[in-house]
Amino acid sequence: MKLKIVLLGLCAVGLGVGLGGLYMSNTKMATELEQLRAQNLELQNAQNATEESAGGKLQKANEELARLRKDNEELLRLRNDVRQLRDENQQLNKQVQSAQSQAQNAQAQIQTAQAQAKAQVEAMRTNQILATRFAVNAGTPEQQANVCINNLRQIDGAKQQWALENNRPANAPVMPADIVRYFPNNAFPACPAGGAYTLNVVGAPPVCSIPGHALPR
Repeated sequence: MKLKIVLLGLCAVGLGVGLGGLYMSNTKMATELEQLRAQNLELQNAQNATEESAGGKLQKANEELARLRKDNEELLRLRNDVRQLRDENQQLNKQVQSAQSQAQNAQAQIQTAQAQAKAQVEAMRTNQILATRFAVNAGTPEQQANVCINNLRQIDGAKQQWALENNRPANAPVMPADIVRYFPNNAFPACPAGGAYTLNVVGAPPVCSIPGHALPR
């Protein structure tokens, strides 16, 4: 009987020790589990933060890439505009140079025409003086025709000079009062045979009413 009591006591003591150890083990495991949960939470937070940081960086990188692409497109457009402006400028320079060359040629032609017209007027005045002197002794029809033809040349030269100085086009009408100042002493020439002169328009030769008194064609 005493032995059973002793055994029961030993069993109770062993059971108490086992329960105490089990409790301590459970407590330790619970502590470790709580630490693991805390570490796992920290790891999840760190992972979320990393993902958010990576996502933000990726978004910024995408935004920067989009901005660079836009800047590159703008740069290409500006280069194209500059090239077009350069081509237009070169074309305008060519047109300006061509216009300047044409203006210089036109000015040279005008100066040449003025010089020729001036020479014609001087020759006309000289011929008028000579023709007037010659007309005094011009008694034959041939001599009269020669004097009249010289007069027609002078009249034609006066018409050309007047049209040039007054910028008159071809087919513009001409009156004796328009060209009389180009003759010596402002005296309009007269046909020694009594013929009447018709001035005609600019570009058409003057004519005399006497047959045979005409400028050679």
